[in-house]
Amino acid sequence: QGQLVESGGGSVQVGESLRLSCVISGYTYTKYCVAWFRQAPGKEREGVAVIHQDGATNYGDSVKGRFTISKHNGKHIFYLQMNALRPEDTAMYYCATGPMIPLVAGLNSQWYQYWGQGTQVSVSS
Repeated sequence: QGQLVESGGGSVQVGESLRLSCVISGYTYTKYCVAWFRQAPGKEREGVAVIHQDGATNYGDSVKGRFTISKHNGKHIFYLQMNALRPEDTAMYYCATGPMIPLVAGLNSQWYQYWGQGTQVSVSS
């Protein structure tokens, strides 16, 4: 049974940074992608960032230039570095994985089969 476990969430002030981690085990795709999504209360789930196994990335417009998705070399650990955080970044953040899809589609949650339980990020002013 595969598993995705997120960590690194917390409560921060505007302008501060957080790094989220997602440890993936038990899933073995020849080609895969991993994405971060977020969902705030009363809002739809939003694609934040996606990465292919070759390192190619794509970002949602609201986080471009502030967030960076990356992967650990050699291990199935994926990161979301979040800088210059804003109150509107407050949400539950989830990582997800599935077979590789084009990056332009990678921020659409319907393509992902496996999800973690999420980690909460709260940004206050």
